[in-house]
Parts: sequence; structure tokens; C-alpha cells
Amino acid sequence: MTSRTAIVTGAARGIGAATARRLAADGHAVAVIDLNEADAQDTVKAVEAAGGTALAIGADVSDEAAVASAVERVAAELGPPAILVNNAGILRDNLLFKMTAGDWDAVMSVHLRGAFLMSRAVQPHMVEAEWGRIVNLSSTSALGNRGQANYAAAKAGMQGLTKTLAIELGRYGVTANAVAPGFIQTEMTRATAERIGVPFEDFLAHAAKETPVGRVGQPEDVAAAVAYFCSEDAGFVSGQVLYVAGGPKA
Repeated sequence: MTSRTAIVTGAARGIGAATARRLAADGHAVAVIDLNEADAQDTVKAVEAAGGTALAIGADVSDEAAVASAVERVAAELGPPAILVNNAGILRDNLLFKMTAGDWDAVMSVHLRGAFLMSRAVQPHMVEAEWGRIVNLSSTSALGNRGQANYAAAKAGMQGLTKTLAIELGRYGVTANAVAPGFIQTEMTRATAERIGVPFEDFLAHAAKETPVGRVGQPEDVAAAVAYFCSEDAGFVSGQVLYVAGGPKA
């Protein structure tokens, strides 16, 4: 496999960290971007311990100047980015009548604005190289989910962004795809269980019972799907949404 430079946002933990480790295992140099650089260091250490190359960068992906600076640093220290995984995201769950405008705006800013800014910042490098892979993290919540009007709208928007990027950038050898995870065992799902007052183990057991394959997903399940879209073999696959949910969702 050709070694390239990859960027993974929201890579301090969970799906982002697993994706950074997987891409590094596949031979790529990985920029680990999270809100605080210190938080990204654990992922970098894990990559380096396995013999890979990684760089921790602190950046708010919803901040235009911070994104531009981060991508410039990646290009200078690791090489021009050829792979981008837009994984950064937050939760501000609530029922519609309780959801504040701030809750709505915060989720939209990190998920959608962040993916837009990061994609726009890396595309010149990909176009120049005539090769690129953009993978956006959507969710089964894009199909609708009680208490997640903001998150569901943002994740549905990620799918529309993905398909548009595929149309616009395809002629330059750049593909864009989305991975839509179902229930994945992460700190984010643990926080959801705490919010609704359910013991996490009970939360996991219920989710596993509702999943056709009989278990909940792990971050590595999602990372494997992302890695495929980032591969040479996926060069004729673009504008697609892959549900990694242990069963049919759409």
C-alpha cells in the first residue's frame, strides 16, 4: 500500500482514535486532530508504540482560521494530506421543546461546518496530487432519532455534503464517502446512558438485543469501514453511505 498523509478529526478517543490507529497500521502518517492537543497525545503514543507515525494537533474544526493553520502544519510536518476523515462531533441531546438554539448551533458547527471547513482546506492538496479520499462520519440517527433533532439533522447533512463532494471532486481523482455507524460502544454512548439514567451495562445489553448480529459495535468496526474507503481498492466507489450498524438500516 502506498503510504500517504491522513487527517482524522475528533481522534483523541472512540471512533476517531480507532480510525487513526487503523490508518497508521495501514502505513499512513496520521495527523490526530482534536480540540485540545494534549488530549490527542494518547492516540499519537498508541500509533508510535505500534511503529507508526503520528502528529497531535489541537484545533477547533468549526474555526476557519484554526482549520487553515492545522492543515498547513500537517502539510509542513507530515506531507500534503491525501486522506481526510471528518469524525469530530459532539452531542447536545434534548427533546425539541427543551432544545436551545445554542444546542442546535453547537452541534451544527462541529459536525457540518467542521466537515465543510476541513474538506475545503484539504482539497487543493488532493486536487494537485490527483488523488484523495474524504470520509465523513454520519450515523443511523440521520434516519431520525428521538431527542436528537440537532444531531440527526447534522448527520443527514453529512450525507448530502458527501454526495456533493463526490460530484464536484471526482474528476480530480478524489472520492468522498460516508460511514454511518449504529450503536457503538464509546464514551459518547456511555454519556447518553448517564443522561437518561440507565446503567451502561443495561444500555449495552438492550442495544445488543435490538441489533440483528446480537452485539453492539466497537470503534474498530467503524475504523475498518473507513479504511476501505481510504484504500486504493475503493477508487471507483464514491458518494456512498455505508451503514455499519449490525443490520439493515436504509
